[in-house]
Amino acid sequence: MTRPYRSALYIPGSRPRALDKARGLPVDVILFDLEDAVSPDEKTTARATLAEELGKGGYGNRLKVVRINGLDTGWGTEDAKAADAMDCDAVLLPKVNSAADVDALAAITGKPIWAMMETPLGVLNALEIAAHPKLEGFVLGTNDLAKDLNTRHRADREPLLTSLQLCLLAARAHGVVAVDGVYNAFKDEDGFKVECEQGRDMGFDGKTLIHPAQVAIANAAFAPTQAEIDLATRQIAAFAEAEAEGQGVAVVDGKIVENLHIVTAKATLAKAKAIAELETS
Repeated sequence: MTRPYRSALYIPGSRPRALDKARGLPVDVILFDLEDAVSPDEKTTARATLAEELGKGGYGNRLKVVRINGLDTGWGTEDAKAADAMDCDAVLLPKVNSAADVDALAAITGKPIWAMMETPLGVLNALEIAAHPKLEGFVLGTNDLAKDLNTRHRADREPLLTSLQLCLLAARAHGVVAVDGVYNAFKDEDGFKVECEQGRDMGFDGKTLIHPAQVAIANAAFAPTQAEIDLATRQIAAFAEAEAEGQGVAVVDGKIVENLHIVTAKATLAKAKAIAELETS
């Protein structure tokens, strides 16, 4: 099954009630956070709380990713050791600047590694980071990146587009998942929908979320529409018919359909199937 990554919700590792509520949320990925969402005086207890809650299970088929503190902090190494023993699917490392940072985490944990892409140096080294054999996912940290770049907030995100696209290029070159950054105004549903659609159209696999209220919009934006499913089905059928007649192209809705379009069409149907299976499991 091609796993969907439409919605990736941050949940503070220090809050048992939030951790429990996440068991019933229709998200594709849960980012269990030990870093930004946890105050310094709660770091140690949050680690133990998260381990206990993950040990209880109940998160179904959701991908469980633990974001640790940086290895250059007083908590990161112990976070990494603890996460290695937790019932999680991957460890998310903040502020990754190079493949050497991934190496350092890989020396501590055998879990797959995801990287927060949120620094100028990290973006410039995105290709070598994505190429690391333990690296499976990118999460864009657009707030930190915007701070470091000294950009101003714009609804079109034009100041960040180069960084977003460089990370996407690296991710696609090495088959790595790429999840877009957060939208801070969680009550602004219209603005959030626009930014989800922008990220989807750019090629991101999904969106990171800071509030459960954002889940439904992200899930809808990053899922194939019924029109896209219907078109993909018709393209595959038309191309198969053309091939049976010895032709290399077909025509659907007045547009040429070649083999490359069939690859995309099959991926669309596979994603729709994976979403349907996830939602009924």
